Amino acid sequence: MLDIHRIREDADGIRKRVATKGADSALVDTVETCDAERRALLTEVEQFKSERNRVSKEIGGLKREGKDTSEIQAQMRELGEKIGGLDSRVREVEVALNDALLVIPNTPHDSAPVGADESANRPVREHGTIPAFDFEPKTHMELGESLDLLDMPRAARMTGAGFALFTGAGARLQRALINFMLDMHVAEHGYREVWPPAVCNSASMTGTGQLPKMVEDMYGVAGTDLWLIPTAEVPVTNYYREEIIQGALPIYLTAYTPCFRKEAGASGKDTRGLIRLHQFDKVEMVKFVEPETSYDELESLVANAEDVLQRLELPYRIIELCTGDLSFAAAKCYDIELWAPGQNAWLEVSSCSNFEDFQARRAGIRYRTAEGKTSFVHTLNGSGVALPRLVVAILENYQQADGSVAVPAALVPYMNGMTRLEAAG
Repeated sequence: MLDIHRIREDADGIRKRVATKGADSALVDTVETCDAERRALLTEVEQFKSERNRVSKEIGGLKREGKDTSEIQAQMRELGEKIGGLDSRVREVEVALNDALLVIPNTPHDSAPVGADESANRPVREHGTIPAFDFEPKTHMELGESLDLLDMPRAARMTGAGFALFTGAGARLQRALINFMLDMHVAEHGYREVWPPAVCNSASMTGTGQLPKMVEDMYGVAGTDLWLIPTAEVPVTNYYREEIIQGALPIYLTAYTPCFRKEAGASGKDTRGLIRLHQFDKVEMVKFVEPETSYDELESLVANAEDVLQRLELPYRIIELCTGDLSFAAAKCYDIELWAPGQNAWLEVSSCSNFEDFQARRAGIRYRTAEGKTSFVHTLNGSGVALPRLVVAILENYQQADGSVAVPAALVPYMNGMTRLEAAG
């Protein structure tokens, strides 16, 4: 949520900046209109209340003098009704103001490339070497089926399209990757591990910016105020919702969770296999930091995600997102993409974002400054990393001419010494 004071001071600037995200700048007009009416109403209410207090004191004096106060009291009852009506209108306007603020996206950071869509994203760097095969590389689906790692038909029969069933060494690979990433983030990157619920209420979803904008992409739990989480960002960021953080910043938290997304409207080749799923697993990193350090913290967050891919010796690239490709809540974001030979394409496996104080304002997350004042923290999060496309990249980059798949050296200890995924003999 944007600071109302920023809008009052620079409404035109805010309009221009949210427009670069493709947002309707008229939303700012609504905020200005509601804010102006609210302030005018509050002024009027305070004047009436001050008048009521003054006259109430006079009535007391008149009564002590034995004078008739019925006419004045009738006027005060009428004034009380006016105050009640104005108070009611203030509440209505405050709801409208809050509703308008909730649908205005975060403003992009000045350094974000300006552009309408992903074509304006800016390449930052590449790492690793794209493998050259002396055979026709298979897709992850071909490898998954031939090595009995995946059973998509049974998953579809159990649940429907867009869900995966990992079997045998495929299931072991999932577990190995989760443990590998959590161990790295906790032992080496300084994160504290948490294991949060896989459902959150509407207040939590609103706090991180999923509601109201992303409602069509989320799974609600019928008859409740609960939603299946689309990412661990939601429960982990809400760890401190409506709190003043005690202790020093920064605070780093990491978590593994399943994630659920309808991906409403998604269609095409990306919906096949593991590229785009309605349920997937992810290890997430979340940071709570002081505003002055948040952009340095963003760079280190990216480095933490990169470390995972470097240990797995996978080729990847980093892209800085343009304004039109930024998420609703992000001020700045880097995507990390893995090369997938079987797809002949780069696949996003992590997004690392700085939300500045946008989420903290929505969720009421504060800290105490060195001067003892309370202020909103800056929040950041990044995938560290998402599993489905990571599995795609491992299978397709590590495939061998005989149809087997080598296990990355860093994962061998987590695979109980297994060095190769092979078809059953």
